[in-house]
Amino acid sequence: MKTIRYTLIAAAATLAFSAAQAQTVLKFSHTDQQSGARQSAATVFAKKVEELTQGRYVVRTFCCSQLGNDPKNIEQLALGGIDFTVSATGSYATHLPTLNLTMMPFLVDNYQQGWKLYDESKWLKAQFDKAPEKGFRFLSTWEAGFRSMTTKEPLNTPADAKGKKLRTFPNEMMRWTLEAMGFNIQIMPLPEVYLAIQQGAVSGQENPVDTIYSNKFYEVAPNVTLTNHVYSPIPLAVSEKTWQKFSEADRKAVTEAAQIAAKFSREMISGNDAKQLADMTAKGAKINAKPDVEAFRKAVQPVYGQAREKFGADVDAFLKDAEMIRASVK
Repeated sequence: MKTIRYTLIAAAATLAFSAAQAQTVLKFSHTDQQSGARQSAATVFAKKVEELTQGRYVVRTFCCSQLGNDPKNIEQLALGGIDFTVSATGSYATHLPTLNLTMMPFLVDNYQQGWKLYDESKWLKAQFDKAPEKGFRFLSTWEAGFRSMTTKEPLNTPADAKGKKLRTFPNEMMRWTLEAMGFNIQIMPLPEVYLAIQQGAVSGQENPVDTIYSNKFYEVAPNVTLTNHVYSPIPLAVSEKTWQKFSEADRKAVTEAAQIAAKFSREMISGNDAKQLADMTAKGAKINAKPDVEAFRKAVQPVYGQAREKFGADVDAFLKDAEMIRASVK
């Protein structure tokens, strides 16, 4: 009996070892905090990938810029150093310059318009279709929200922005927009921003509400101004080198997981804004929910001209898609 028992134990151990050996670990790197919505969606994605591939793939998530900032993550994605990342569309513009145009100011007015733009714009689909030749491909569009300001001093019009040093991420269109508003721009990695504001190196920053909340920027820059100047979703991308290793069945499974996580992300972000703003208010933040948006819209008008000078007909092609969607979705 002992011999049989030992044989069974050995066989079970062998099977467990073989199963572990059969699993492939995929690395997913992003810059959001552990408590952020990006991490929550990544957890949903990882669970679904493992489930839909019957455990052949396990996604290990590295949050909080552990493996690098957004530009570094996208660079590593293209090289095959990581398997997945999720970042603002404009962050991918280093590799696909036309994606700068997604950061043009005031393209859409609400989430429903934004979702329709990313799901149905023929121009945007054509740009995304170019990604595989750059070393990655887009799987789905996750949500981050509309970008707003957190500053030490109150902000209501472009006059209040004049001369103020504001942190943003490295994107040409964003720089043009913020400079048109009157800000002096400082580029720096997200993990450095809190301390930079606290020490006075910059007077504030701009990001979606969830990012402001999860990074607690309102603690050091308590004036939260809902300019909603740029719609800033975060497409999920996979390394093309990784994609080419997948079977057709696994490609379908990973894509389905990405779409499930995107739906989760959109619902979570759009449903959390009011609650997060209320919590920030309770902790001392001063929310300006109705700044003079028309004044900001007027200030950024030259940006569209700058974009046309550099990107030509692509600008009006994308603006036409956005205009049609704004007209169809109120």
